[in-house]
Amino acid sequence: MTASILSAPHFHNEEAAYEFVQSRLWSDNKPVCPRCGGYERTGKLAGKSTRIGVHKCYDCRKPFTVKVGTIFEDSHIPLRLWLQAIFLIASSKKGISSNQLHRTLGVTLKSAWFMSHRVREAMRAGKLGPLGGEGKAVEADETYIGGKEKNKHASKRNAGNIGGQGKQVVFSLVERGGQVLSDHVPDVTGATLAPILREQIKQETTLMTDEAGQYRNVGKEFAAHETVNHGIGEYVRGGAHSNTIEGYFSILKRGIVGTYHHVSAKHLKRYLAEFDFRYNNRVKLGCDDVQRAERLLEGVIGKRLTYQTTSP
Repeated sequence: MTASILSAPHFHNEEAAYEFVQSRLWSDNKPVCPRCGGYERTGKLAGKSTRIGVHKCYDCRKPFTVKVGTIFEDSHIPLRLWLQAIFLIASSKKGISSNQLHRTLGVTLKSAWFMSHRVREAMRAGKLGPLGGEGKAVEADETYIGGKEKNKHASKRNAGNIGGQGKQVVFSLVERGGQVLSDHVPDVTGATLAPILREQIKQETTLMTDEAGQYRNVGKEFAAHETVNHGIGEYVRGGAHSNTIEGYFSILKRGIVGTYHHVSAKHLKRYLAEFDFRYNNRVKLGCDDVQRAERLLEGVIGKRLTYQTTSP
């Protein structure tokens, strides 16, 4: 029987956890001072009273660990539990709730919630685009995040909220066979979406959308613009369809409705980063759960969040 991935030493031993993170974040496993950038005059501090993983820079005379300047900084949660959280979030296709992390890791619910948001911040990508290119197709569409009026408390219902009204708007671009880029946008007008399409898609790309009017003018700026008319029940016409992006939205919706239940407008961008990251590092692109978790770990640098900036 193959041993569980979660039985690896760095998930259970604190010293092994530090060695694992150092080997991934420090080039050639050489300590780099996060304060002055020095690496030639650094050394590991030893002694019974010395904390695990502490080094000292003899240029700026400051002690440091691999946690400084990352999402782990100033956290009293053991690093091995952080690595467990990273693996669980990276490998859960529809996400893992703070309540589940709280029960699995044995930390408080508040700590689990905060850890989740820090990990999502590490999943936030740099500039991925522009998508597409000659001979490639990019699908564009929008979806709405928010509960149905009939499911709300009577005092919070608004009879005027029909369809997408009163909900948060998510606009996504998916390159077929490639990556996804999602944005939390204020509306779906041409003035809002056209600049995103111009910036994030190469002009030699075939743009695929439904027949919504906001795509009509900007679609002329690309190599081709093909549409399907959902209003008359048309979903595929030859190579024209938006099924790829609908598939992505189905995963996003199942995660938000089935796992998280509620996502505030303030934090929606972080949840989008989470689902985008897993989609962009999926098995079909040659990335398994272990590789996805290690890529996530590479993103922890410079993504530090404090509770004050994260809390509602």
